[in-house]
Amino acid sequence: MGLVGAIGVGIGAIVGGGILALAGVAFATTGPGALAVFAANGAIAVLTALSFAEMSSAFPESGGTYTYAKKVLSVRSAFAFGWVGWFASIVAGVLYALGFASYAAIALQECGRLLFGAAPKWLGGNAVVTALAVGATACYAFGLIRKSAGGGNWINFGKMAVFAVLIIGGAWALIGSSLGDMRASLTPFFTQGAAGFFQAMGYTFIALQGFDLIAAVAGEVRTPERTLPRAMLLSLAAALCIYLPLLFVIATAGVPPGQSIGGLSAEHPEVVVALAARHFLGETGFWLVLIAAILSMLSALQANLLAASRVALTMARDRTLPAPIGEVHIRYRTPITAIGVSALTMVILLLVVPDVAAAGAAASLIFLISFALTHWTSILARTRRQTPAPFHTPFFPLIPVVGGVCCAGLALFQAVSVPTAGLISAVWLGLGGLLYWALLARRARVVDASAEALDPQLLQMRGRSPLVLVPVANPQNAAAMVAVAHALAPPGVGRVLLLSVVAAPGEGWQAGESPRSLRDTQAVLREAVTASFTAGLSPEALMTIAPQPWPEIVRVSRVHRCESLLLGLSDVNSAYLEDLISSVACDVVVLHAPSGWHMAHVHRVLVPTRGMGAHDKFRARLLGSLCRTGDREVTFLQVLPEREGELQCERAQRRLAQFADEEVPNRAAALVVRHDKPLEEIARRADHFDLVVLGLERIGKNRRRFGQLAPVLAQRINCATIMISRRD
Repeated sequence: MGLVGAIGVGIGAIVGGGILALAGVAFATTGPGALAVFAANGAIAVLTALSFAEMSSAFPESGGTYTYAKKVLSVRSAFAFGWVGWFASIVAGVLYALGFASYAAIALQECGRLLFGAAPKWLGGNAVVTALAVGATACYAFGLIRKSAGGGNWINFGKMAVFAVLIIGGAWALIGSSLGDMRASLTPFFTQGAAGFFQAMGYTFIALQGFDLIAAVAGEVRTPERTLPRAMLLSLAAALCIYLPLLFVIATAGVPPGQSIGGLSAEHPEVVVALAARHFLGETGFWLVLIAAILSMLSALQANLLAASRVALTMARDRTLPAPIGEVHIRYRTPITAIGVSALTMVILLLVVPDVAAAGAAASLIFLISFALTHWTSILARTRRQTPAPFHTPFFPLIPVVGGVCCAGLALFQAVSVPTAGLISAVWLGLGGLLYWALLARRARVVDASAEALDPQLLQMRGRSPLVLVPVANPQNAAAMVAVAHALAPPGVGRVLLLSVVAAPGEGWQAGESPRSLRDTQAVLREAVTASFTAGLSPEALMTIAPQPWPEIVRVSRVHRCESLLLGLSDVNSAYLEDLISSVACDVVVLHAPSGWHMAHVHRVLVPTRGMGAHDKFRARLLGSLCRTGDREVTFLQVLPEREGELQCERAQRRLAQFADEEVPNRAAALVVRHDKPLEEIARRADHFDLVVLGLERIGKNRRRFGQLAPVLAQRINCATIMISRRD
């Protein structure tokens, strides 16, 4: 999509549907003060759109608030943002589906009255309204599967023209009215006081939602850095230029003598705009509103279903929703499962949500929460980015702070004053929490760890600076250790700390004599630092004095809060190793390499696994780091017993391929073989690789040790071996 298509998404979601569905609710709640309600909501929406504009220009990817949270916070926070944003679009779609069905039922009744003199009462019943809403949702779901549409521009042009006619017709009717008559129509301005004003704001904020849907489909927009901010602000400006004049003519020219707009709206909240138009434009105005309402509701339904499916697609690719939701139609290349799941959820809610007002209140509450969080992430992103975003929110941080406080305060008031909205939101959030921790958390963390390793900027945006501790004692492997350490530490973000422990001098030491241990330590550090400088790297160095090196390594790792500990050992059966990896509160990497080995020589990496995923998160970070620093091929290997049948092998192959794709996207292969002697098979295949990555078995809750596989393989394999032990 270009600028016109992106504006079409925004206008399709904002203009028409919300005001036609909720103007009556606003007038019934606060009277003519609905004008001020929409103006105040418009001000909050403009502040929010500015934060969205900066975030979308900085991260022009589909997903909206989910993408922002993933970039700036963590995968857990991203799931919460995405779950809320996905539901917000779904509930908004429910609102517009119900709004369309209500106006379509009225149109059918009017047609029956004109053709037959009377229309059956069942045409306006709940069953017909629900059936129409479900039918519209299903039709647009099938349409989006066949074509990834924008905002439906012909619908947008049609409804904009109708609104222009309504505003001009109302203004023409007011020409003969005196200022006193108009003042009387607007008095009392606030019928329910401040409580009614804020409650109406909560009910109707959804009417100005839609600019955020442009961010949700940002991955399908051309030149997003320029297009996204302009499309958001222009679509919101178009909505306000229509809403405020339209509400004014409805509250003045649209009220019959002896009635008030509040009373008229209380009796007919869903069709008050049509009744007002009938008053100053006759039957033509009534039908114009019906046509505009149907077009507006349909375009808003389409825009929200489109946005919901794209958020679900992005989350499924990150495994924060089940992976099958990310499936794409073979022919049309559209997210068929994401569209289907979003549409099905809309249909379920259509059968549960009691009325338009409840749907509007719940949708507004969800969006307010989502927008408040977006203001927060925009502040974090601005302070953490090294390069400025293409679009800058003016008066930073005043605008995101004020906007965030307004959204959060209005959401809190809405949750208290409209218990139904709060209940719907609480139930959805509770379901999301259970789903994430029960089914999604593990794989989501794996994909996220790989993303962090492949994209160091992600760590920077999240405010993290991981430290890799490297105890060095052997000058011969110092260069190899430094190379591995800098592969683990993302450039520009991570840090490498070289540690050398000097043994305290013994009883025979005399003053003025240089201890042998000190001379050895200086040589090791000199070799390690020289290797770093040769590779263009700048590690930190630390020298400490302690009676024994192993307890000192544990102490330093705790004091400096290291994320990873890299050890280089010639003897993997070291008696101290088991105690060491059980004592540190960080990930442990053990390098066992032949003399002269270097990371630059690694092109093919073998990863034997039992398919259990015990070290998957840490392994994904390690493999991502290795692939980031060179053109490397990774092969996952699983050895099954000879007795396993073809069906079991195929199932294991699919599972291993999924693991490989999650841990090293588009860079890994999966191989399942059958052999009754797995150690021999792994050692034989390792001869064709430059590096083997093994996992250390963990026993108990707080203790880790080598299993039988790791030390035996490390001794038998000719190439280098990296063994990993994840933190508890």
